[in-house]
Amino acid sequence: MSAKLTITVLLGGPSAEREVSLRSGAAVAKALRSRGHTVHEVDPLPGALALPAGTEAVFLALHGTYGEDGTVQAELEPLGVPYTGCGVAASLFAFDKIVTKRRCLAAGVPTAQFVVFNSAAATWPEGWQTPVVLKPTRQGSSVGLQFVDRVEDFPRQLAESLRFGGEVVMEERIVGRETTVGILDGQALPIVEVRPKAGSYDYTNKYTAGRTEYFCPAEFDVATTARIQVAALGAFHAIGGRDYARVDVMVRPDGSPVVLEVNTLPGMTETSLLPKAAAAVGINFASLCERMVELARKRAPKG
Repeated sequence: MSAKLTITVLLGGPSAEREVSLRSGAAVAKALRSRGHTVHEVDPLPGALALPAGTEAVFLALHGTYGEDGTVQAELEPLGVPYTGCGVAASLFAFDKIVTKRRCLAAGVPTAQFVVFNSAAATWPEGWQTPVVLKPTRQGSSVGLQFVDRVEDFPRQLAESLRFGGEVVMEERIVGRETTVGILDGQALPIVEVRPKAGSYDYTNKYTAGRTEYFCPAEFDVATTARIQVAALGAFHAIGGRDYARVDVMVRPDGSPVVLEVNTLPGMTETSLLPKAAAAVGINFASLCERMVELARKRAPKG
């Protein structure tokens, strides 16, 4: 990117992922300043969003509700300033795990078997066996995630997951390797494999240094790599994604991929997973941030 721009980074926000968002935003702002851009950092108030004068592009470093669910995108649209990442509809679709799964199924993208609950009084569904996973429908960063290994624990764990929203999706727990696929400008980046040193890839293991190992490019054969990347791109297109995202994919022992979810505003610290994948193809962190702004700027009003 040759032109020096005035860029506003939106960070923080009101969601359960605020602290992660503050880290993402600070890293992005530092990277963009290192390339000579004028960068404003704004912690937005929902419903009262105001951009500094002269803003030529908005970098969304928000995660979770408000930032990733289409709300801030809808507030930005009337301002006519291009912003990074997916638009209103795709953000809304991807943030709702049930909508994502239904759109994946309609598009022939493999996803885990699931059932939906909206009451703590719900009983164990007929025909299901443990282990299963409970996830709030509209949260990210493993917020509210519960692993159920015994049916008798289900009522307590369902109630805990429901604390983070009025609806919970229960999925079969896929046994296999946990991966994530970054997508940049319509291309799948090298696969990152995630291996927690103990337990599952929950909020603690995700954000505590040293608790998880990452391998990129992940060691899969060529055919399996292609299947995983095709599934990730299929999910990205199924929700109407644009510019970039990160798709979480489980890989069964037979090499078959199962899409878990699409993250439209993934973590953006220098050690986050999408930047790791970009680095594997020679795109450093500052260049990645600039590329994201470039993609947004293509939507700038002409004149």
